[in-house]
Amino acid sequence: MVLEGTNPFPKEFVHHYYEKRWWLGIPLGEMLDRSCDVFPHKEALVAGETRLTYRQLREWTDRAAIAFLELGIQKLDRVLLQLPPWAEFVYAYYGLHKIGAIPVMCIPRFSQREMEHFCEVTRAKGWILPFRFEKTDYVPMVKSIRSHRPYLKHVLIIDSGERGHEPLPEGTHSFNDFLRKVDMGQYPGNYLQSFRPDPDEICHLMPTGGTTGLPRLVPRTHNDWLCNVEYRAKAWQRSPHDITLIATPVTHNMAIEVSMNPSFLTGGKVVMISSTRPKKILEAIAKERVTTMILVVAQLQQMVDDPDLSRYDLSSLQVIAGAGSHVPAELIRKIYERLGCKFYNVYGSSEGPCAQTRFEDTEEIVLHTVGWPICPYDEFKVIDSNGNELPQGREGELVARGPCIFRGYYKSEAENREAFTSDGFYRTGDIAKFDSQGRLTLTGRRKDIIIRGGENISARDLEELISGFSKVAQVAVVGMPDLILGERACAFVVPRKENTISFEEIVSYLNEKKTSILYLPERVEVIEEMPLTNVGKVDKKRLREVIQEKLKKEGKI
Repeated sequence: MVLEGTNPFPKEFVHHYYEKRWWLGIPLGEMLDRSCDVFPHKEALVAGETRLTYRQLREWTDRAAIAFLELGIQKLDRVLLQLPPWAEFVYAYYGLHKIGAIPVMCIPRFSQREMEHFCEVTRAKGWILPFRFEKTDYVPMVKSIRSHRPYLKHVLIIDSGERGHEPLPEGTHSFNDFLRKVDMGQYPGNYLQSFRPDPDEICHLMPTGGTTGLPRLVPRTHNDWLCNVEYRAKAWQRSPHDITLIATPVTHNMAIEVSMNPSFLTGGKVVMISSTRPKKILEAIAKERVTTMILVVAQLQQMVDDPDLSRYDLSSLQVIAGAGSHVPAELIRKIYERLGCKFYNVYGSSEGPCAQTRFEDTEEIVLHTVGWPICPYDEFKVIDSNGNELPQGREGELVARGPCIFRGYYKSEAENREAFTSDGFYRTGDIAKFDSQGRLTLTGRRKDIIIRGGENISARDLEELISGFSKVAQVAVVGMPDLILGERACAFVVPRKENTISFEEIVSYLNEKKTSILYLPERVEVIEEMPLTNVGKVDKKRLREVIQEKLKKEGKI
């Protein structure tokens, strides 16, 4: 059954992917159940005080699936899933998959504006969220959104213990109570089999991490999503012996495509923590003997610079990875030096195109490339502005098509015409090139190029240069408007602790490195911390707004 507003794969592609066995032909809930059958007594999940074996995890996800059915949630119904890395997320996520319902993956930081947008676009029938998380009280948002959306029938609140004796908002229910009240004895062991979704159907809707306007939604089928998951696990060399830490938003692609699903596919253990702080991450690695994890760049930087780093036993850590934005070479060198483990340079997006370096890659490869595509059967190529494929070594826009790549944004017909080439390749918006071995190097974004007097300047290249300066903790370069040249380069810099930094120092450092005059920033703004988007990427849209406001006040534009 095709969900209205989505673009199915062409029939000839479907036949080809099945024939080649690139698609496994099983839905995500069944993927979990198979691992539960193989490793029933092995520990599967650690989240807060919760510790579950695979058998227990299957029981809780089955219980959630039946609770949803008892509530009246049916196949293809959309349910907003706005949860932190708690055990209840895992129950709800796989519980919805087991009955063919569709989670809409929403990070806890999404505001009322974004949640109203998702409600309207998806016509969501349910919403699962915390009563309170960190500094956010969700009750006012729930009351406001429910008041004029009759189709939003079921709002389920996670009782994390912070509620105390406060009542739930009128018309909402406790998700935890619903789970406890299910009488599993009433249902035969194979009861959920009849609700099994077709693997060609949509398994979830994932918001993009864009910084302009409201997020678009990426529909992924069980088949194309599990293809991503399977080949990520192979490229990572995941095994049942791995213990994976999740310390990023669990409803984001990085957590579920790179960490959670590959771990459950291969029988590994997943450890989830609610904090993104370096000390909590280090404590979790030492306590749970974590072997692998992926973090955003800011987390990696904070962790390797933590003054107490040497106090933690990190000897179990075999592989750490970075993604979400460009990982500076200098930071990777520090990881090798201070953590003593392998590093994967990872590229990926909610839409499906993914690449990463491999365990056996040399340091030079890891520093300067994101390796090969994780799935060798996805077609990647670099094209020029006319759509012509470019040879190895030439920069152009990266496009992709294949068994792991989605087919179009949800209810976005006009945008989809712009997002795909005429022959069905997804336009990533990334500027890239391939080397002679087929490894991928990202050099910028189509919108991250500063055009100064007709010369193209890569913001990423300039960031890489400035990040090598010992006083710089973080840097982000954006174009600032200029009446004569069109744009000039402005570098926003976060200095290291107990350091001050000036424009003159940065220019002097770059001159010492024999940097071309084209790559000298023409303004430096020193800030205490980088503004981040909801998914932990540097918010360059906000930085552009900041510098434009300053230039207006100075009368320069």
